[in-house]
Order: sequence, then structure tokens, then C-alpha cells
Amino acid sequence: MSSCRRIGRGPLRELLTASTLVATVLFASTALAAAPAPTPAPPPASAAVSASADPSADSVAVAGVTGFRSAHFGMTEAEVKAAISKDFGVKADAIQAGTNAAERTQLLSVPVPDLLPGGGTAMVSYVFGYKSKALIQVGVSWSHDTDASITDAELYADGEVLRSHFATAGYKPDTIKTGLVLPNGLLLFRGEDADGHATILILQGTFKDTGNGGQKTLKPVSLALLYAADPQSPDVFKVAPGQF
Repeated sequence: MSSCRRIGRGPLRELLTASTLVATVLFASTALAAAPAPTPAPPPASAAVSASADPSADSVAVAGVTGFRSAHFGMTEAEVKAAISKDFGVKADAIQAGTNAAERTQLLSVPVPDLLPGGGTAMVSYVFGYKSKALIQVGVSWSHDTDASITDAELYADGEVLRSHFATAGYKPDTIKTGLVLPNGLLLFRGEDADGHATILILQGTFKDTGNGGQKTLKPVSLALLYAADPQSPDVFKVAPGQF
């Protein structure tokens, strides 16, 4: 399949991509109830969830979504910067700071080559709450904005690797949703741990009619992964009822 490219890949473009990632994924998660039955898509050509398990052979993994690697929900911006340096060995000037103007949240972003081995360069974004100023969400995105050489097959493969991992990571069974069609792509996985922290994985793109009995294929644009401390009521700016 041919690649779908976007124009412009400089730091500003990457920062804008990171700033809109969380809003895009959260919008998709709220649309799940109205999503139609899955539409067939082409077959696909390590994640940040800690799983605690008893070492015995009969033990069962239990997901614990606490953030991303050394960065945990509730950390301050300074603590997250230290975690980024520890996890990826980057200097302070490689970490991009920005603001989501609509949500009034601050974020830190850093490009990471081979975050998923062989998966291309990803943009990892850390979002700090409007009121708490503490870490509330971590987003990871693979796209032509983050890696000009990434292919459709690699986006599918990255998505399948992560979907398979999450499927056995011990999320609460009644919260797991997979393979749902959304207006902007496919929900590959959504699940919550016992504390309501969520992991959401979406292969974003546009659907094209194959001309074969109404079947459609997905032309991927990006793979978006989100870890959220409170997916139902995130700490973002909202206009108070009756204010306008």
C-alpha cells in the first residue's frame, strides 16, 4: 500500500501533533457506544503497562496502568523531566514544552527512535492537569510526522504487536473493547485496570471502499496510544454550567 504523507515535520509540527493526540483519542473513546459493527481491514504485516503476577505457573497477570515507564501519574513536571532523561537518555534541550490551548494543559514531548523495537520513531507526550499541574496522561504516536520513513505495513504491525500485548496484560475483562470501527479509524484496544486507569490504542486513518460488496479497507495515517489516569473526567479546562 502507498503511504499517506503529511507536509511538514519540524519541531513545531511534531509538537502540534502531540498536543492534539490526547483530544483525538479521548474523542474516539467516547464514541464507542455508537460505533457500528467492525468493518474488515487489511491484516497487519513494548508497551508501558506494568503487570503484577504471582511467580507460580498458575498465576494470572493483573494490569496496573501507572503512567509510562519511570513517569507515574501524579508526578510534577520536574519529576517527569527527570524520568524522561532516565528512560531515554536525552538531554533537557531535547524535551519540547508546549500548551494545549483548548484544554489549558501543559505538556512535554520527546521523539524516541525504536521505542517499540523496529517500529520507527515515536513521539511520546506527557500531559499535566489543568488544576493539579500533575501528570494525568501519556500519549505515544507513530506517524509520518514522527518518522518520515514509516510505512503502512509498519503502522499495522506496531498496532498488532501492542494489541496482542495488551490482550494478555490482565485488564478488567468487562472494560476491554477491541476491533471497533470509529469515524477516524479502528479501535484496536481499550481496557481499564482495577483503579479505572485506561489504555487506549487506535489505528487512525481513512476508510476506502474496496468495491467488494461494501467492504472497506483502512488507509492508516498514525497509530495512537494513550494511558489515562481518569479517562472519564480528565483534569482539563471546562466551562462551568451556566457560565455562558
